[in-house]
This record gives sequence, structure tokens and C-alpha cells, in this order.
Amino acid sequence: MGICKSLFAAAAVCVMVSPVSAQTAKPDIQGLITPSVIEDMREWIETDIVRISVGAQNARLAKQTQDQIDALDKQWVAERESDDKPLIAATLSNPLSVYLARLQGKSLGLYAEIFVMDQNGLNVGQSSITGDYWQGDEAKFQKTYDVSGDALFIDDPEWDEDNKIWRGQVSFTLTDAEKKIGAVTMEVNLTELQRRSSPGA
Repeated sequence: MGICKSLFAAAAVCVMVSPVSAQTAKPDIQGLITPSVIEDMREWIETDIVRISVGAQNARLAKQTQDQIDALDKQWVAERESDDKPLIAATLSNPLSVYLARLQGKSLGLYAEIFVMDQNGLNVGQSSITGDYWQGDEAKFQKTYDVSGDALFIDDPEWDEDNKIWRGQVSFTLTDAEKKIGAVTMEVNLTELQRRSSPGA
């Protein structure tokens, strides 16, 4: 598309303007999620409120069958579309969820979402409403808790069309006294992380 503007009201200057795609180049998530970034994440997550909350849910739901887990997951999904949300309300109002929501806020846009899972892969706390309640059938749990106590999984970046940012999930196993108790997923605003990592930022 050509745009013509007068120059000193005399000569006409035509500038060719090409449409600019809103989607930026896919970031190198492996390069952005440095040991320092992971260390910061662990510092926020490896705390008493996380361990106590996960331990309490593990004890309460220790004998859950897969059918019961599936029923909780279906209830969660149904509540997302309902005015009555007992399971969602109880989860989002618990101390761990309040802590994670504050952590997300303190990050000033770096963390897009944070949620903590128990030994079954069920949510214990979260900074916002997740799509489902059970994560046990997803890589974020299967490649962390199911692998080892020090497992780390960095997923591929995804473009968030609504917010025009790249997002990427970083997940790792949670431990208490070197015993596996659950897992956490911290979804990072990679666009913001890339900005902060740039020279002079």
C-alpha cells in the first residue's frame, strides 16, 4: 500500500508500507529459561506454604481412584460454565492460591499463570482458573513428577493471540525432605522475559 505525503508543500514523496504481522518471531525458550530464571522460580515455590498445602491434599486424597479423579475433573470443567462453582471457589480461595496470585502480581507481568499439583496430578492451588483440574495425563506432570524428584520440563512456546505475547510453561517436581510430593507449572510471558533479558533493559 502506497502513502504519498507532500514535502515542503512542493514535491510528493511516496512511501511503500508493508503490512506488519502482530506475531513476532518465536523465541528461544531454552535460551531464555536460564539456570538463574529457574533458581528464582524455585525460590518462590519451594516454601512452607506450598509444601504444607500439597502435603495436606495428598493426605486427604491419598486413596482416590482414577474414576474419582476423573469425576473431580469433570466437575471442574462443568463449573467453569456454571454460576455455582463450589470446587473452583474452594480452590481459588485457599491460602496457596492466594499466595500464587500474589506471586503472579509481584512478577509485574513475567508470570502469566502458576499452578501447583499434588501426587495425583490434581490442582492444589492456582493463580487463576485453569482449563481443567487434573493434569496427570499431561506432559507437565508426566515429565516431572513421574520421572524424578529433580525433573524439569520446558514446553514449547505458544503464541497468545489475545494478548499478543509468547507464553511458555516451565514445570518441575516438588519435593519435601527429598520425597516427591507433587509438581508445579509456571507459565512465563516469554515476550516480557525477552525484553528484560535484552541489553539495556
